[in-house]
Amino acid sequence: MDPTITNVILVKVVQTLTLGETIEKHQECLKKQREAVKYRLKKLAARQSEITKKSSVIRENITRKYQEIQAVLDEDLRITLCHLEVEERAAVSALDGLMEKNCSLIQEIEQELARLTVALDQTETEPDTMSFFSYPEHQDIQTADKVLDLLNTTDPRSVRLDEAKTEQILSLTNNMLLFICSQTPIMKKLIKSYSSEVRLDPETAHPKLIISPQGDSATYTDTWQQLSDLPGRFDTTLNVISLQGFSFGRHYWEIDVTGKTYWELGVTYPTIPRKGTTEKCWLGRGDESWCVEFFDGEYTAWHAGVPHQLPFTKRFCRIGVLCSFPAGLVTFLEADNMTPLFSFCTATFSDCLHLALCPGHDHSGNNAMPIVICNTSSPYY
Repeated sequence: MDPTITNVILVKVVQTLTLGETIEKHQECLKKQREAVKYRLKKLAARQSEITKKSSVIRENITRKYQEIQAVLDEDLRITLCHLEVEERAAVSALDGLMEKNCSLIQEIEQELARLTVALDQTETEPDTMSFFSYPEHQDIQTADKVLDLLNTTDPRSVRLDEAKTEQILSLTNNMLLFICSQTPIMKKLIKSYSSEVRLDPETAHPKLIISPQGDSATYTDTWQQLSDLPGRFDTTLNVISLQGFSFGRHYWEIDVTGKTYWELGVTYPTIPRKGTTEKCWLGRGDESWCVEFFDGEYTAWHAGVPHQLPFTKRFCRIGVLCSFPAGLVTFLEADNMTPLFSFCTATFSDCLHLALCPGHDHSGNNAMPIVICNTSSPYY
């Protein structure tokens, strides 16, 4: 055989072996990667199960504590009412005794009146009988003394409830009510501990928005302000976002919308479109932002252009916004009672979040009030 042909065959055999080894190595590598991903999936499922179990235990413990509080209050109510009932029974019994004395004396007087009526009838039919009938005057005096003594000893005002005690009970229960009210809702204290101070960035504000010098409010004006057309400025939608962005932890803000008939507020990635008439410039209409909108008396939650009509009709004064990076959560709340309005569960956030506000146009002249950020305390992590 030609040596050249032999060499070519040998090279091809070596190449085939090398390619086979390469494929095998790649297979082994992929298998290891698959096992690593499977192991991570197993760990994630275990973590999911652990969180579910922990949440269940936490709910049970909290429910049990509330039940214990209720049991303590019910028992205290029972004891308090029992004491009041005993006192009431004693007062009623005392009055029964006094009433019995009065009834007894009335019966004596009735008997004496009946005797005198008989005697009087006899005198009319038998005039001579009067000489045999005698009624000593001192008996009138005795009866009068009895009546006077009875009236003195059975004064209704002498039997009374311990009004000082009842007033003290009412005062204590009122103080307890005030204390409980000061501690509830419990979630208010917890959520407020995540409060983060933010300022609105005037360089992002639409030219028809007036941003306060402190950066804590935005007000619509019908006048187009001559502002620099910066890349980050919204030029169609009446939006403004916060100067600060957040990429970890938990954060909470409260926004005052008192007196407003139209507004939008929420959170957004810094990548939200800001120029032109694209619908994604509006809060909640694209994948970059989440919001709650109030318009014509109706509340709507928005994300990725999907509306969620909310079952609320009351015009709230303060709206809370809570975002949690560990949970991938954006929650909107009625801030006074911490009543959840709507929650978006996004799994994970892909960028930092900014607070975003839209005070809305004049809305037929009824929407002149500013939208105001109520900065509170610093956050705790």
